[in-house]
Amino acid sequence: MARQYFTHKGVLFPCLDYSPEKLSYVENEFQVQDDDVFNITYPKSGTSWMLEILSLIRSDGDPGWVRSVLNRDRAPWVEHGPGLEAALKYPPPRLLCSHLPVQLFPKSLQRSKAKIIYTLRCPKDVLVSLYHFSKLLRFIRDPGSLESFLEDFLSGNVVYGSWFDHVTGWMGLKGNENFFSITYEDGCLPQDLQGSVRRICHFLGKELSEEQVAAVVENASFQSMKGNKMSNFSQMSDEYMDHQKGELLRKGICGDWRNHLSEAQSQRFDTVFRERMQGLGLTFPWD
Repeated sequence: MARQYFTHKGVLFPCLDYSPEKLSYVENEFQVQDDDVFNITYPKSGTSWMLEILSLIRSDGDPGWVRSVLNRDRAPWVEHGPGLEAALKYPPPRLLCSHLPVQLFPKSLQRSKAKIIYTLRCPKDVLVSLYHFSKLLRFIRDPGSLESFLEDFLSGNVVYGSWFDHVTGWMGLKGNENFFSITYEDGCLPQDLQGSVRRICHFLGKELSEEQVAAVVENASFQSMKGNKMSNFSQMSDEYMDHQKGELLRKGICGDWRNHLSEAQSQRFDTVFRERMQGLGLTFPWD
């Protein structure tokens, strides 16, 4: 079953711990609660970083929770088999994660006051990070050459489908009072992260002191997360990950794509980006 995929409503998913039945259940029957907080991203867009921030905000900056409980248990993935089971047992208020595109997300969201935090990242960095990520995980196909993976990424022939569809779908909720979008680039520098944490707190209706905000920033830094075994995926089962090939938290920097993509590959990406995103009224810090 390892490295095998199936297609559900036009989107690729791994066979390991995913199924059409569970995805249909999540979309049509999973009940979103008014006090749920969802950490939503396209893969490799800052999911773990935002989960760390939200965990630390929830615990008033105290790192005890993030250092003692695995990130996947703090905020289960609702579309993932074991994550769905955990989400259904999670006492409110729930902190949950998802990579699902908006059209496959639980329909009950529309009737709830749940809060959505959507994190975006420069898609060229997403591409490079996903390329390295795919080499480590046993349930994702080997990406082949970067050149061929670039074409797969641009066409949406990757797990969770098209980055372009994912972003345009979720950003269609922009302006909704329960929807908050942020970019990974907003937190690349500590001073930027401090402002981002304050904005997230405001969105969540959570008041933290200056000292508590500083504690969130300190403990959500890439270096802190990389050294925290509850957040760095070092505890992930060998069934899922080949730990001999590297670490999931690799660099955590902005603009690393420049070290990997050729000028021609970058231009190819830019052409497709303009074609797919032009006229949508969305602006990004990497444009």
